[in-house]
Amino acid sequence: MDDPVRVTVESNDEERTVRIHDDEGELSVGDATFRFDVTGVRTRSADDETHETPDETDANGESVDAGDDEDATADPHYLAAVDDIPERGTLRFEARTGRYGVEGILQRTDEGVLAWENACPHEPDVKLDKGFGALVNGGQLVCHKHGARFNCDDGFCTRGPCRGSVLDAIGVEVRDDEVYLDDERFEAGYALDG
Repeated sequence: MDDPVRVTVESNDEERTVRIHDDEGELSVGDATFRFDVTGVRTRSADDETHETPDETDANGESVDAGDDEDATADPHYLAAVDDIPERGTLRFEARTGRYGVEGILQRTDEGVLAWENACPHEPDVKLDKGFGALVNGGQLVCHKHGARFNCDDGFCTRGPCRGSVLDAIGVEVRDDEVYLDDERFEAGYALDG
């Protein structure tokens, strides 16, 4: 699959939204499991060990690890230079674990850089930054859909339909004016184009 697909799976009390970078697999939340295969080849699940998914190969028939980066020497945790993050906006990135990704936003503050999942707690499929920077007004991130306002320093919602909720934080650190993913839930990350 060339472009990732954004998938939200809901269970009674839980909801999870991820970006899927694969043609087959599964995503579980609580007691709900979403299995998918867009290749036309049936995938093997824990309950079905009789069908196998073919290995990916290159033009020469050599086995290819879909997770390999073209530039293996680059730090997989590097997200962006601090100067690339707008002072009154955000920069989108993706944090990845295996073939799953979570879209996040980087935001500059007086103390450094913070990162949040790019989703409103009120409606997790609503992005705070749709690709041109989230609105930052009066020290708060503003959800474009219902006007919810989140403190820039702690992600706490002070106004709107999700008042009292908190944005999901993603750990980052700044080293030599560069932002790196620093969250044990994720293996790698990269900035997204607008």
